[in-house]
Amino acid sequence: MIVIEFVSLDGVVQSPGARDEDPSRGFGHGGWIWPYSDAELSAVTRQEMAMQFDLLLGRVTFDIWADYWPHRADVWPGVNAATKYVASRTVTSHTWQPSVFFGGAVAERVAGLKLEPGPDLHVYGSSELVQTLLAHDLVDALWLKIHPVTLGAGKRLFADGAIPAAFEVTHSTVTSKGVIVVRYERAGELATGP
Repeated sequence: MIVIEFVSLDGVVQSPGARDEDPSRGFGHGGWIWPYSDAELSAVTRQEMAMQFDLLLGRVTFDIWADYWPHRADVWPGVNAATKYVASRTVTSHTWQPSVFFGGAVAERVAGLKLEPGPDLHVYGSSELVQTLLAHDLVDALWLKIHPVTLGAGKRLFADGAIPAAFEVTHSTVTSKGVIVVRYERAGELATGP
């Protein structure tokens, strides 16, 4: 289970790609990643997009993506072929296939998905779902692109906290525009000092 996020210095993950991507709760800073795009960040993103994966998405992110990605197969063919597992209490089917919808008992369902054979599960956006995954120790890796901005408000990566856990850095770089690209892999229990 790999959580992949564009994140601000103050932990906001809401609406990184477009002004009107997710204006919920009055968020007015959509599209905040664009001033920091460069060839290095694009190369990392293309590398992640080229991997074999299935997706685990919350309903809001699924709705945003279902309106966009089916019409952009030339940009990211893998997203259309990937199985999209969607945590939703309200949506049970969609024309963007293959998609599997489930509601309630999300942590148990995701724990079961992790045991099934198949490619890695990638989680993008889906801030509320990520809170559940972190609270139930279901995240194996965090692949973050930390942007040099503060947004003050918005949906946050660690809004409700997470269980105490240790992670190790397996890759890191800083782009020419100051974006920290870092991969954290789960590394056991939290260790503390005396």
